[in-house]
Amino acid sequence: MTGSMAAAEPGAPAPGSAAARVLVVDDEPAIADLVSTTLRYEGFETSTAADGRAALEAVESFRPDLLVLDVMLPDLDGFEVHRKLVDRGVRVPVLFLTARDATEDKVRGLRIGADDYVTKPFSLEELVARIRAILRRTQGTDDVVRLALDDLEMDESSHEVFRGGAAIDLTPTEFALLRYFLLNPRRVLSKEQILDHVWHYDFGGDASIVETYVSYLRRKLGDPRLLHTVRGVGYVLRPPKAS
Repeated sequence: MTGSMAAAEPGAPAPGSAAARVLVVDDEPAIADLVSTTLRYEGFETSTAADGRAALEAVESFRPDLLVLDVMLPDLDGFEVHRKLVDRGVRVPVLFLTARDATEDKVRGLRIGADDYVTKPFSLEELVARIRAILRRTQGTDDVVRLALDDLEMDESSHEVFRGGAAIDLTPTEFALLRYFLLNPRRVLSKEQILDHVWHYDFGGDASIVETYVSYLRRKLGDPRLLHTVRGVGYVLRPPKAS
C-alpha cells in the first residue's frame, strides 16, 4: 500500500529566528496530532506522515531539521526508513518514538545512528526537551531561553526557576503551567485556555485540576503573590505592584 502524502502544518517561529522544522511520523493519528500540535505551540514548524514511504517523500519536500520517527509503521519500519535516508545521503537527526521498549531495540536504534530513543507512553515535556537538546547539538546553537517577570526567572535550558535568586523546585506540570503564565504576563487566562495549552486534552469540563495546580504554584512561589484570580474569568500573572 502506498503512503499518504504528508500534511504541512505551519507553526509560529520563535521571535527573531526561523522555526526549526520537525517531521512527525506515526501511524496513530491521535499521537501524530498531539505531538505536532505541541511542537507548533513550542514554536516549531511541523509536518506529519502516517507511514514510511510518506515519510521518505516528506523528507524530500519538507526538508525537516529533525525527524520524530515511530518504529512500528504499516509498511517500512522506522529502522528501514532511517537506513534508506542514510543510503540516499540524507543526514537528518532522528528521534525514535516507539512502543518497542526492549533493550535490544534501543541499542539497535542508537547503533544505527539515531540521536535519541523515547518509548511510549511518554511525557510531552520530556519529548520537547530532548528535541531541543538534539537541535542544539546538531545545529550548533546553545541559546539559553530565559523568561522573567519582576523577581521571578525561568531558565528553559536548565529547567530551573528562581525567585529573588532562590531556586524553586517544581514538578514538570508545575513548570509547564508557570511557563504558560510567563509567556502571557499580565494577560488573564481562562481555565479552558490553560487546560488546552498545558494539559493538551479535554478534562470533560472539570477544571478543578487548574485550581489545584495554581494553588501548588502559589505556595511554591511564596509572597508577595504573583498569581492572581480574576473572578469568573481565570488567572493572571502580574507583579504585586500591579494588583
